[in-house]
Amino acid sequence: MRHTPPPARRLRAGAGPAVVTLAAPLLAVLGLLGAGCSAGASPASVPSLSSAGGSHPAGGSRAADLHAAAQCIRQHGVPGYADPVLTPSGAVYSDRRSIQDASQSVLAAVQAACGSVLARAQLNPMHEPPAPPQLVQAGVRAAQCMRAHGLPNDADPTANTPYTPGHGFGLGAREVPAGGKLSHGFQQAIHACAQLDAAEIRASTLSSLGQDG
Repeated sequence: MRHTPPPARRLRAGAGPAVVTLAAPLLAVLGLLGAGCSAGASPASVPSLSSAGGSHPAGGSRAADLHAAAQCIRQHGVPGYADPVLTPSGAVYSDRRSIQDASQSVLAAVQAACGSVLARAQLNPMHEPPAPPQLVQAGVRAAQCMRAHGLPNDADPTANTPYTPGHGFGLGAREVPAGGKLSHGFQQAIHACAQLDAAEIRASTLSSLGQDG
């Protein structure tokens, strides 16, 4: 993803087989809610947090349930997990990175202790809402700059492009030049587009995502 200074973009989640090995145990340990599974994420997609849909209305009760779920996750081995953000339309965004970094034993403890709370909050840890317009726009501007400065295969993101809250879109495997991050083209683009990459990151933060919907 895009970082400054200078941004150290990595492969977009979902671009390689490593994501499959990460997602599968998360599916098994966290036990996706039935309603959440219908939202569309497959085992090979990005492990993430999202509104699981269903009949639970957006508002104070849902927000309280999401806070309780996050508090339970923090208390049972993932202290860095931030409260999800609930938008006025009922979409839920959450920074899943601390959950991704947790051990399988910790994830098992979270599921055992927090399963009912997660169900009540309709918190789906394997599905992120589509990227909102302001994030897509920031990502398009960054991609245009990257193409102009040494990364001709950096494609414009869309609402359906995988992203990570707090990190933006990043690069798919086909967008990385020969030589990877150490290549001249990559380094040239990263330094030339640092401000636009930083703007994409800001647009992907939970506080920014929570303003959409």
